[in-house]
Amino acid sequence: MRINLTKKDLINAVYMQLGFSKQIAENLIEEFFSIIVTNLIENKSVKISKFGTFSIRSKNPRIGRNPKTKEKKEISKRNVVLFKPSKEFKNFLNITGDNAS
Repeated sequence: MRINLTKKDLINAVYMQLGFSKQIAENLIEEFFSIIVTNLIENKSVKISKFGTFSIRSKNPRIGRNPKTKEKKEISKRNVVLFKPSKEFKNFLNITGDNAS
């Protein structure tokens, strides 16, 4: 089952666990994401120790097909964000996770 984690959930977690006001918690989360995005744009890669690495990969244009109409259409060149978890993160998931796949 898929559960979405929203910014509001993160803000509430910071508010409850650290005791900051909701406004401070919101500013903290927004600034955290802003730092990641800014560094991704400038450096093409962001490494968070013991968590993982975010990087940007450029995808070339290609031909795609609408599955309903079978119409072919060109998909434009674009940048995508990749995430590669660290060894520590993978180990943590395999030790504490319920390994439900």
